[in-house]
Amino acid sequence: MKKRPESKAPTRIRCAIYTRKSTEEGLEQEFNSLDAQRESGEAYIASQKNEGWVCLPDRYDDGGFTGGNMDRPALKRLMADIEAGKVDCIVVYKVDRLSRSLIDFARMMEIFERKKVSFVSVTQQFNTTQSMGRLTLNILLSFAQFEREIISERTRDKIAAARRKGKWSGGRSVIGYDVDPVTKKLVVNRDEAELVREIFGLYRAKRSLLDIARELNGRGLRTKAVRTSKGAAYGGREWDKPAVLKVLTNILYRGRVRYKAETFAGEHEAIVDDALWAKVNEMLRHNGRDGGMVARNKFGALLKGLIHCGPCGLSMGHTMTNKNGTRVYRYYVCYKAQKQGWDSCPCRSLPAEQIEKFVVEQIRSIGRDPALLSLTLAKCREQLTAQRMAAEAELSAVEREMARLQADLARAARNAASDAHAAARLADLHEKVKACEERAAALNQKIAETSAGEITKADVDAALGEFDGVWSRLTPKEQARLMRMLVQRVDYDATKGSVSITFHPLGLRSIGQRGHEEEAA
Repeated sequence: MKKRPESKAPTRIRCAIYTRKSTEEGLEQEFNSLDAQRESGEAYIASQKNEGWVCLPDRYDDGGFTGGNMDRPALKRLMADIEAGKVDCIVVYKVDRLSRSLIDFARMMEIFERKKVSFVSVTQQFNTTQSMGRLTLNILLSFAQFEREIISERTRDKIAAARRKGKWSGGRSVIGYDVDPVTKKLVVNRDEAELVREIFGLYRAKRSLLDIARELNGRGLRTKAVRTSKGAAYGGREWDKPAVLKVLTNILYRGRVRYKAETFAGEHEAIVDDALWAKVNEMLRHNGRDGGMVARNKFGALLKGLIHCGPCGLSMGHTMTNKNGTRVYRYYVCYKAQKQGWDSCPCRSLPAEQIEKFVVEQIRSIGRDPALLSLTLAKCREQLTAQRMAAEAELSAVEREMARLQADLARAARNAASDAHAAARLADLHEKVKACEERAAALNQKIAETSAGEITKADVDAALGEFDGVWSRLTPKEQARLMRMLVQRVDYDATKGSVSITFHPLGLRSIGQRGHEEEAA
């Protein structure tokens, strides 16, 4: 008598249920949305018991996390377990529970394909092992991402409307105010408000952010300590210059709210009167422009980022030494010599003050010498022509690349139903097209700038002719700014004993045109 062949037991498929909820509302309930999603997943897995499906006991629950990115603790644990080979199938209630970003989802699907992990949505019947399931999935994710972007736009519009009405639209509370838990409006914290007014008064007297920070820390005071609804704590640290500056420039203390570049009268009570706020902020602008900058820039480097080593072609960094604690010596040092040893480059280092004075004197001499002015004009015109031609050549290459990418996009879209990696390829192609479009826009802008009227002799005369008289009246910060507008690079070659200056043609033109306007005025 023949034995009946034994039926083969189905392969064991380990299923992980992932759940997510965007907000924390209702999570404190005994049976919440995450529990409901998991219950549906468990029921679906139980219905596939004959296929060998088993539910893993580990819970992957993200409560209060957006689906717009992958920065979620439970999702990170799930992806780590997939990489470790602990999961065979992902089960979710709806596909947008896993992700609302098409690009993020495509990246996850790549991992699923590589690790041979299937994906199932309980309420949207499809299987990623089939071409129709993959096509349906891509369509659903596209709509999920569209919905997320629409929600983001509505949220931004709502914040803008609230700010225009002077309402506090959320965010971290600042020292001097508390957030009313019922009305969600800013209310003055009297003790903290007194400290805010004191900080404004201290700046009027001391004009030093660092001195104020030292005084506050010396008295044992700390920045405002706040704990979020998720339990995260921030603040409560020592005062420093940025923390003091943040207080002094915060428009909230004036009783106003800011939206982008505009300010509006706020619903909350002001802590500092308009006159004091305006006075302190004018002092801050003044200190950033001249007096305060002199002290901060006394060891500044006029040619930092501009000077290059001739033999190496590399930038030269700025450094200094303090001899006997009495005098500071500044140098520009070749990065190659600094990193690979002094024998690797003949330029090594040179005194900063010496080269800076030499460059300034060379610019002065150009302004005084008509022949040098004419030569500079010719060189600048050559530079503009070369820049425009290089930009046009690169733009042609970018446009050819965009055409190729568009053709690849069309092919990938046609093959989406039969290609398991189509979603990832489409997302990657879209990113490359966007990068090409941004580069093309930048190149078109550069071509327009270099083509917008040729640089004239009057431009160069105005930019360099008055340099001698203007330079000595500028603060160190203004001198550095003017130098970067005029000069594109300085090349120093110790072997030849030469220094060459390359000017910014567009900088010369803008400064020259400004000079013409001032003369006309």
